[in-house]
Amino acid sequence: MSVDWTYEEVVVVADVVQQHGWRSLRRDDTEVTRLSELLRAAKVHPVDSRDDKFRNPAGVARKTADLATAHPDYEGKTTRGGSMTLQVLEAFLDDPEGMRPIAASIREALRSGQQVEVNELVPPGEGDGLREGRLLLALHVKRERNRALRTARINGALASGMGLACEVCGFDFEKKYGARGAGYIEVHHTLPLHVSGEVKTKLEDLALLCANCHRMAHRAPWVTPRQLGRVS
Repeated sequence: MSVDWTYEEVVVVADVVQQHGWRSLRRDDTEVTRLSELLRAAKVHPVDSRDDKFRNPAGVARKTADLATAHPDYEGKTTRGGSMTLQVLEAFLDDPEGMRPIAASIREALRSGQQVEVNELVPPGEGDGLREGRLLLALHVKRERNRALRTARINGALASGMGLACEVCGFDFEKKYGARGAGYIEVHHTLPLHVSGEVKTKLEDLALLCANCHRMAHRAPWVTPRQLGRVS
């Protein structure tokens, strides 16, 4: 019995395909074998829903081909990878650097034996819409934020009398929204964690940004708040 691929499963395969220049991999490739072992051991699908061919090397290699042939630069005949494959490919094309830490978070969850809930997506216009905001988002936020650091950075700014205005554009949430915006600002790593990897973050490594500047700083290719300030 064939088991549909989830968004999370396709992401970890797409990450490998991207690292190989969007070329498909053979079933005997070492990375395909590792992916197969990872996906077969993961708690994504109930055991009673699987057969002997579940996520075997041949099936994983086929998924790499689905992704590679769907890439806009591919000039040959495409395979039938399905809407999920196209959705993941679009995410990688839109933000290749941003998807890498997401893929790493998913692999970490799969290896550690965490329960990964199946992402039951339906095409737009059918059913009640798209389901989102579960494991993938939770891991992404957990990886990139430490609430204690955020609180310390904000408290330090308030104690110094500097206020909580955006360091790039000067936007002040309290001035704009009154009591509702008091004490609020977003805290940004000046060197994104997907670039630095695991590090010990100091308060001087954090910048206070409004939501718009925060998004622009993270948009590929990422820039520092100082570089973003020169643009604005």
